Amino acid sequence: MQFSVSKSALCQALALAGRVVEKRTTIPILSNVKLQAEADALTITATDLDSALTVRIEAKVTEPGVATLPAKKLSDYSRLLPEGDVKIKTDEKSWATITAGRARTRISGMSPESFPELPESPEAAITVPVAKFMSLVDRVRFSITTVESRFTLNGALFDHHDGHLYLVATDGHRLAYAWVELPSEQGTRFLLPTSAIRNLPQLTNGAESFAIGQDNNHLFFRCGEALLTVRKMTGNFPDYQRVLPKESKIAVTINRAELAGALSRVAQFADERSRSVKLSLDGGKGLEIFASTVESGESSEAVHCDYDGALLEMGFNAQYVAEFLNAVDTEQVTLHLNDAKSAGEFRAAGAADYRYVVMPMRI
Repeated sequence: MQFSVSKSALCQALALAGRVVEKRTTIPILSNVKLQAEADALTITATDLDSALTVRIEAKVTEPGVATLPAKKLSDYSRLLPEGDVKIKTDEKSWATITAGRARTRISGMSPESFPELPESPEAAITVPVAKFMSLVDRVRFSITTVESRFTLNGALFDHHDGHLYLVATDGHRLAYAWVELPSEQGTRFLLPTSAIRNLPQLTNGAESFAIGQDNNHLFFRCGEALLTVRKMTGNFPDYQRVLPKESKIAVTINRAELAGALSRVAQFADERSRSVKLSLDGGKGLEIFASTVESGESSEAVHCDYDGALLEMGFNAQYVAEFLNAVDTEQVTLHLNDAKSAGEFRAAGAADYRYVVMPMRI
């Protein structure tokens, strides 16, 4: 195999593909990227068996062929080369000679025969605007559980129907639910793995939209000349409609910046493990946030809100509330409650397309 390609295009493709290269693996070939040169293009592929990323870039191919080279070594070295064309030639013993300007380097590769075969990408079922999708991701991603044993929650529910795209995530203690309008003749529903959520922002960077396809075992995300393939998650996502409160007896509106500032200060005195703070609503006194520990001391701060009911005290994880406040940009937020034992719901004031439900904590 022999070809030449621009350094900038090569580095960008390697950086993108390198996001799914297995960093610590007992299977050496997974530390490599596959290079396939044919016609006037170079295709670079990386996989960790659960995810795969393929990028196609323009190249001047002198001799078609395929090879695999160490992903990190090739990427790190390519970034240090002078601007211009990079020439790569491989031999039958899997050695690659890289030439750029006055630099000439040989890198040892591995036989491409042991590189995993990837499934063929089917026809796309839906095209999603990048801006709309990322607005959903930014509002739910922090609610995805990090506990690997809860595998049905290690991602978000992608639910497209009735002209809307819904994204839902939960870790069992809170649930984030967001939607955007997205007309389509057919709906689709699947669990969106964390690996896809992590890699899609880079895959779609600068693009207006991307396409999604699926087969029985995989999801396929295509954007321009890049294709992300992800193994489907198994199991059923919880019935999130049962978690969303149907109504609330109490609804108070609070300035988002004031609440975020007070919460960040009081949370410094919350228990490091539970992150619990007490929120108290008292008629005519507004909302008071309180936290204390034996080791650190205590702190309380009042935030103005219109409330004229009886005293209501609830405990919440301060980090959960702070992540919601960081995810919205409205001037006001609303807190919806029924009683001290029921879940609290946070919303961006005046917006119906985002709901954030948090279970209370014992105080």
